[in-house]
Amino acid sequence: MNNNLKNDSNQNPEGAKPQSTGLKGLMEVVSTVFWAVVIIVVVRCLLFAPFNIPSGSMIPTLLIGDYIFVSKYSYGYSKHSFFFSQPDFKGRIWYTPPQRGDVVVFRSTKSPFDYYVKRLIGLPGDTIEVKNGVLYIDDQPVKRSLDRPLTYQESPNKLEITENLYTEYLPRKDGSIVEHKILQAMSNPCGEDLTCNGDINPNYTIPYHVPADHFFAMGDNRDHSADSRFNDPNTENYLGFVPIENLIGKVQFIFYSYDSKYPVWQFWHWPQEIRWNRLFKTVK
Repeated sequence: MNNNLKNDSNQNPEGAKPQSTGLKGLMEVVSTVFWAVVIIVVVRCLLFAPFNIPSGSMIPTLLIGDYIFVSKYSYGYSKHSFFFSQPDFKGRIWYTPPQRGDVVVFRSTKSPFDYYVKRLIGLPGDTIEVKNGVLYIDDQPVKRSLDRPLTYQESPNKLEITENLYTEYLPRKDGSIVEHKILQAMSNPCGEDLTCNGDINPNYTIPYHVPADHFFAMGDNRDHSADSRFNDPNTENYLGFVPIENLIGKVQFIFYSYDSKYPVWQFWHWPQEIRWNRLFKTVK
């Protein structure tokens, strides 16, 4: 009798315990996944968004293969701040105006509405012009100094290019200066013509008057950037002015960078592909 009672008392807990523990464990997993998704969505929509650099238009500031974090709170939020660009969301909330010289990510106004990364050069009300490769803001030339010739490749499968590396000094409204590097070809083959090879001459342009609630963006790789200088919708490089609601955020830093010289399956080259000196580098 005693043995039977002992066996019964042992069987009941052993039969019930796995079911209780299993259900509790499942609920913990579901809860963990749920809150992880909530945190990711909040961070992705409201705080930071990752992007990678697919082109050389911002060389030397950003290289192909850089992965950047963009702060979405820097300029407030618009319909493009959220997943799938909410169509009923108008304007911006908690808006803080960007400053000249900020490196920003924004959405294009032309199909397929890609993401672009450029430097803000012109603010609403500014007049932007390029004469013989020199940037003018409100009829005043922007100061720059020649550093040296620089030979580079946009990507491993492209030919080497040698251009002049300059330090440009962009003036801000508050009197401060944004000091940054730009690349420019050593010669201007199209001279003072407003067109070059069937498109806009990026080194000699008409004056652009930046309208209200829009910005003028340019790449730091001045001769290899499709940007606001290209304002003809019928041309391949068209970008035009950047509407205020198309701003996504300000580029803060590079969190990862690699140079894809080798096929991705050659994993033994991965460590040497990483550009260690660019990891967590602040973008200015």
